[in-house]
Amino acid sequence: MRAAVRPRPLPEAEGTRISKYTIRDWNPDDDGFWKTRGKRIATRNLVFSIFVEFLGFSVWQVWSAVAARLPAVGFTFDVNQLFWLAALPGLSGATLRIPYGLAVAIVGGRNWTLVSAALLLVPSVGLGLAVQNPAAPYWAFLLLALVTGFGGGNFASSMANIQFFFPQKRKGVALGLNAAGGNIGVSVVQFLVPVVTATSLFGSWGGASQTVASHEGVTQVWLQNAALLWIPFILVSLVTSWFFMNNLQVARASLSEQLPILKTKHNWLMSWLYLGTFGSFIGYSAGFPLLIKSQFPEVNPLQYAFLGPLVGSVIRPIGGWLADKLGGAAVTLWNFAAMSLALSGVIYFVAHKTDAGAFTGFFTMFMVLFFCSGIGNGSTFRMIPIIFRTRRLRSLPAARPGSAPHAAAVAAANKESSTVIGFVSAMAAYGAFFVPKSYGTSISLTGSPVSALATFLVFYATCLFIAWWYYARKGAEYPC
Repeated sequence: MRAAVRPRPLPEAEGTRISKYTIRDWNPDDDGFWKTRGKRIATRNLVFSIFVEFLGFSVWQVWSAVAARLPAVGFTFDVNQLFWLAALPGLSGATLRIPYGLAVAIVGGRNWTLVSAALLLVPSVGLGLAVQNPAAPYWAFLLLALVTGFGGGNFASSMANIQFFFPQKRKGVALGLNAAGGNIGVSVVQFLVPVVTATSLFGSWGGASQTVASHEGVTQVWLQNAALLWIPFILVSLVTSWFFMNNLQVARASLSEQLPILKTKHNWLMSWLYLGTFGSFIGYSAGFPLLIKSQFPEVNPLQYAFLGPLVGSVIRPIGGWLADKLGGAAVTLWNFAAMSLALSGVIYFVAHKTDAGAFTGFFTMFMVLFFCSGIGNGSTFRMIPIIFRTRRLRSLPAARPGSAPHAAAVAAANKESSTVIGFVSAMAAYGAFFVPKSYGTSISLTGSPVSALATFLVFYATCLFIAWWYYARKGAEYPC
């Protein structure tokens, strides 16, 4: 008898089985297929995709919580060096999203999920060992920060994979849930690090404690737990991915089939818009603890920093849902307007940081930024499948729904959308590098992050124009 934990293959007579975990025929836009078989399989793959993506984000952003604490346990790194450690995972994670996004179509979604989950063990073990040695050279920490980018790559492959499983009318919510489940890892890691590092979580297996001296006295911490915590969960994810996930044959495409999207204007336009939403979310998340520490030194950043990523993550599915109901372009447009106002508020309170209530105003404006970035993350990803489906169908104006040419165009559009989603997510993830590094550079040159924040405000103005001109206005090239 087949073990109950294994995905049940579709009946052989329906022509759906190639191997135990690979499905050949997949048509979620057919209501009958979706209700009888598709929904169950898609939901199962979504659940375990979210699990791996959550772990990826948690490992990727562990430096946002660890970097601010390194000086307290004996590491003599200056502020700019600490911002580099918070920023480098964003640089490598963004770059890795390009091959990660392409890999799904080449080797299969389930297969690549297993590979990407296993790679998370490298930075988790490495960082867990390095923080126990205050004599470890700075270059070793730079290298570890770079390989932590393995966690950032997961998002591109996960989103590219999951969008194939769901029908057109449900992609917004499905992609929103998948992304939110990953994004919330940023908040969880920033919340859990102070908790797990305060105790000998793994006993002698986890290593010795570090001594922290403050005005409140001397305490012991186990900073290595911030990384070691994720190892058992990564091992579990390898088991669940093996038994519960599937490859879709319809998602397969060679590298040569995927590369033409680089010549497509709307691939680059959507990359710019998603840099404005997700790039803001992940960049602000990575730099938030250190920004608080540098501007409001009397505040413990880890008491507050996790709330921003939490808000942005939880609200992301609502952005997808709103886009399904109101249109992705309209939601994205108004979202950038709100982000511009909130960022103006942040600039004001940083410039007046010595005034009474400045931190409260600063923190409130950042919560609005995180809220809006979450909404925009959902709405922009809803736009991509519509743009590329419309683009394909416009090339076949006489094709009737249900006809072979129409079906072929839809299949081609789905493959294009998957590749674009992976590429767009890669471009946006560079925000995890540029935002905290911009803070560090601005503070080093001017003593304040205001110059960096003002640059972000100009960038939002360009996003507003692109969203309106190409997608939201009457007569837009691709209204969506």
